[in-house]
This record gives sequence, C-alpha cells and structure tokens, in this order.
Amino acid sequence: MAGHSHAKNIMHRKGAQDAKRARIYAKLIREITVAAKEGLPDPVANPRLRAGIAAALKQNMTRDAIDRAIKKASGTGGTENYESVRYEGYGPAGVAIIIEALTDNRNRTASMVRAAFNKSGGALGETNSVSFMFNRLAVVRYPANTASADAMLEAAIEAGADDVVSGEDGHEIQAAVENFFAVRDALAHKFGDPAEAGIEWQPNMTVALDEEKAASVLKLIDTLEDDDDVQNVYANFELPDDVLAKLSA
Repeated sequence: MAGHSHAKNIMHRKGAQDAKRARIYAKLIREITVAAKEGLPDPVANPRLRAGIAAALKQNMTRDAIDRAIKKASGTGGTENYESVRYEGYGPAGVAIIIEALTDNRNRTASMVRAAFNKSGGALGETNSVSFMFNRLAVVRYPANTASADAMLEAAIEAGADDVVSGEDGHEIQAAVENFFAVRDALAHKFGDPAEAGIEWQPNMTVALDEEKAASVLKLIDTLEDDDDVQNVYANFELPDDVLAKLSA
C-alpha cells in the first residue's frame, strides 16, 4: 500500500506540474498573440513581441508553438480579441494587490477576480485604489555569477538604468519604463540574455504578515494566478524569515 500511495503521490505531483506548465504556456501564447497583433509580427521591429518570445523560449516552448501564436494574431489561426485590463484591491490583512490580465471577455475576468477577493475576505477596488503603493519599473535580473556587483552597476548605468541591487540571489537592474528595451538589449549584448526581464509593479510600502495571514494571502494569489486570463499578480506584503521557513517546510 505504501508503494501504491507513493506512486499516486508522484502521479498527482506530475499532474499538478503538467497543469502548471500548461497554464504558463497559455499565458505566454496569449502575450505573444497580443504583442504581434498590436505591433508588427516581426520581433526585430516589435520589442514587446521580442520580449514575449524570449520568455517563451526560457520556458522551453517550441518554435512551432511560438510561430502559431504569431500567425494567430494575423487572423489565420483564430478570432480572439484580447485586451489588457488591470484590477486592484485589498486582500486579507489589508494587503494591496494589483492584477494584470489579458482577456477576450471583461465580464468573465472581472467576475472571477471579484469572487476570489470576496472569498478571501478581501475587496476588489477601483482602478488606482492601491497603485499609489507601488512603483512602475522596468526590471532586468541576472544570476549573481554573471558579473561582479561593480561591473554590473557600471554596465547598467551606462545602458541607462537608474539603480542596481546586487546580492547572493543575483543582480536586479531597475530603470524607467521608457528605458526598458534599451537597457535590456544593452545588457543582453554584454552579458547574454537575462534570467528575467519585464515591467513590474514594485511596492513602495509593505505589510508584514504572520503565518495565518500569509497563508490566506498566498491562497488568494494562487487562485488568481491559476486563471488563464491573469498574466501577473503583485502584492505589497513581506514575510519574516521565521514565517517564510514555516510556509516552506
């Protein structure tokens, strides 16, 4: 029975991983489709599409799948008309949350987001109700062994970045949104493709959570991220080391 149970656990874990990978692919395909539709289908002339393709390749998506997504934008493979929407609200413990989505049905997405907030004891707010607690930044990340802190700082400032935070976890280069592609491309030319690169909402004030509240907030975020329409979720909480250790156990 123990062996059978172990096998079931492995199957369940693999199924969960496959489902997660499928959701990631669905979100990446949607981003590529929207990027190609809003700009040119040529990544050389379309920075957003170039960024979407780079993100897809890092997730081991095939070139065929990427090409199909680009063709879909031209009308040869589908008729979906996605638009970007942003939702803001307060989750458990007053944590501010921003959700970015790409949807072909605003009512469906808004209903899902509202239900998730209500179930968690939070409340969906109006646009800009919590965004003042965040800064909109271009962010590029590299592993720590890419370069020394001084070398990365020098290269980043020369590329047009505003700041670099370096540590054991790696280098995080921050820049104004309008300088994103220039900074990313300059650093990629010098150091190779980054581990991550994108436009993010980073909190300028945070809420410290205990284990119980953290579990509630993380459950809400998981629910939101599980929806195909949701591309990114940002929140302004922080976890003390002891809480993080318990949740990671």
